[in-house]
Amino acid sequence: MNTKQAGLLFMLLAAVTVPGCYNKSNNSYTTPTQPPPPGPQATVVTATGDIAARVAEFRTLLGDPSNSGPGPLTAGRREVNWDGAAARPFNNQNGFPNDFFNTTVKAGLVYDGGTFRNDSLSFAEINPTYAGDFTPFSPKLLFSAVGGHVLDVLFQVPGATTPAVVTGFGAVFSDVDRDQVSSIELRDMNGRSLGRFFAPRRSDANGLSFVGARFDAAIVASVHIVCGDGTLAAGTNDVTDGGTVDLVVVDNFIYGEPAPMPGAAATLR
Repeated sequence: MNTKQAGLLFMLLAAVTVPGCYNKSNNSYTTPTQPPPPGPQATVVTATGDIAARVAEFRTLLGDPSNSGPGPLTAGRREVNWDGAAARPFNNQNGFPNDFFNTTVKAGLVYDGGTFRNDSLSFAEINPTYAGDFTPFSPKLLFSAVGGHVLDVLFQVPGATTPAVVTGFGAVFSDVDRDQVSSIELRDMNGRSLGRFFAPRRSDANGLSFVGARFDAAIVASVHIVCGDGTLAAGTNDVTDGGTVDLVVVDNFIYGEPAPMPGAAATLR
């Protein structure tokens, strides 16, 4: 076999064993990249303006009833806001307890780091311009990170420290002024993203927006929440008040009944 024949045989073998397209310009093959198989698909609910009906739809999607007390329970959902009597000692000050919603209130939600504030004055004591910026969904408290604009939450079996997963999560946002910024990113037990879902820009003066996502199975172990692109501060105004950033706070969180994470050992508080 001469050199020319050997080269031809090599090219024929390559064409059989390497899938793709031959590029005559540089005498090479291009192997196409196959997209990964699609992951679990979420049912997504969004709303702006009068969000009550869509929030009610998401509650029903997660399941009835609205549970309270220790779990896990076999059906239903959980919901937290900042208006309960037990939260009053922490109103209008920094340092809301990260585990409040699984110790004082046994709802299975814990903040993963950060400093937070629940506020009955629309944060006007931080900056007077905020008094007209933020409207609550369930009067009259709102919630925000301190020194940042993201919140990370994870789930535990209500009343225990056992890691848990839920079917879905939704949040009410106040004063979303920019598209494709404020969002929830749901993550599985290995920290892998299950999708980032954006809250729509507000459509009226009340300024409320909602986004929620639900899966058919309990696979959500944590949620990364982005509130606008700026941080509440005395010298920082919202974009609607002459500032350069979109300041956003949150109200109600709604999520499925936390179930023990597969392989997690049960640990009571």
